[in-house]
Amino acid sequence: MDERLRKLAELRKMKINPYPYKYERTHTFTELKEGFEKLSQSEEIVASCGRILAIRGHGKTIFATLTDETSKMQVYFRQDRLGDRFAVFGLFDIGDFIGIKGNLFKTKTGEITILVSDFALLAKTLRPLPEKWHGLKDVEIRYRKRYLDLIANPEIREIFKKRTRLVGLIRKFFDDHGFVEMETPILQPIYGGGEANPFKTYYNALERDMYLRIADELYLKRLIVGGYEKVYEICRDFRNEGIDRFHNPEFSMIEVYQAYTDYEGIMDLVEHLVEFLLDNLSSSKTMVFCDREVEFKRPFKRIKYTDTLSEKLGFDILSAKESEVDKLCKAHGIDYKILSTGAKIDKLFSELIQKYIIEPTFVIDHPKVISPLAKVHRKDERLVERFEFIMFGIELANAFSELNDPVEQRKRFEAQLAQKAEGISKIDEDFLEALEYGMPPCGGLGIGIDRLLMILLDQPSIRDVILFPQLRQER
Repeated sequence: MDERLRKLAELRKMKINPYPYKYERTHTFTELKEGFEKLSQSEEIVASCGRILAIRGHGKTIFATLTDETSKMQVYFRQDRLGDRFAVFGLFDIGDFIGIKGNLFKTKTGEITILVSDFALLAKTLRPLPEKWHGLKDVEIRYRKRYLDLIANPEIREIFKKRTRLVGLIRKFFDDHGFVEMETPILQPIYGGGEANPFKTYYNALERDMYLRIADELYLKRLIVGGYEKVYEICRDFRNEGIDRFHNPEFSMIEVYQAYTDYEGIMDLVEHLVEFLLDNLSSSKTMVFCDREVEFKRPFKRIKYTDTLSEKLGFDILSAKESEVDKLCKAHGIDYKILSTGAKIDKLFSELIQKYIIEPTFVIDHPKVISPLAKVHRKDERLVERFEFIMFGIELANAFSELNDPVEQRKRFEAQLAQKAEGISKIDEDFLEALEYGMPPCGGLGIGIDRLLMILLDQPSIRDVILFPQLRQER
């Protein structure tokens, strides 16, 4: 850095502003390449700009490679063309941003190049790019200093462009199906809508504890009570829990609620959403994730949660005693001591069944004990009408025939509170009061956008589709 600071001081002595306010660009590098024939024949003076990636000096001539957001471009500096200003380039370094003006031509090797007639420093960098920055592979640096990752690996920029496009497609799908996008509170006085530990904060103006939401479910349901029939929210949720390949404490969700339908109707909606996304990504109905390929054909496979788990265990899991469930958890390395009964069963399902589900599958009809917000199953009161959409062993979506009986909902909340289950610290009386005003039959859906994008973009970790994932403090 000392050498770069010396160069910065030298530039200022020469009355060169190392951090000007703007630069008038006529073409991006991609536009220059695409318009080469016309621009070179007309000998038009073009103006472009970018970051220096490489410098190759040859006495009185210098070749440099620049990059902008669209592409790379070779530029050619000649002393006989630039005069005394040619020496100024010696104060530039790899990583600096510069603007250049000149004519387009092709070198003997056929590379489109700008012959520079004028140039300007746009931003002097004080830190050199890390050693072996080109193709930076150190995962820790890539996640912790994402800006270096984006400089060194242009394909990573493309991943996040695709992420933005895919979120836009999800939004378009629901808009086109008549849903209205809503916004609900991130800071909530009572957290609910899922089983999770919250982040806690304090609201000075209201003099009360508040929580970052773990889900926006209970607020969107209030909107169904209020008369909306199709609503959704693309939101950030926060769960104060572990970090691993599939979990980040801050993550993106879409939650969807539709009046006058049930979980069967929501399953159909999910199938059409996945089909819509694939149609806009490629012409193929197959998808590869971590070297495994699946084919998408509607209707997706369906398996029953309790039947499949009971068959694997050799007995009815819903009839098992608490001690038997604990024994099973211990045998499979599950830390059961801090879990509710429902959470233990769910952990067993994840360990014994879910991780082996590769093709697109709806896991349906969950135990009531793990689903306090879902309606009792029409054919078995021990179960609820719920499904999870699972693929490559990853849960991507969760949906219910939503419980709209306020008396039954209160009983479920009380049972959950008695078990001290995660996801409820006290009963949300305001939500129950809203239900008492009447909520129509309703199907609800939550999709983990980050996990869905992991699969659609074939990225092995959730951190690869989040620009700034949470990491342990650097030591």
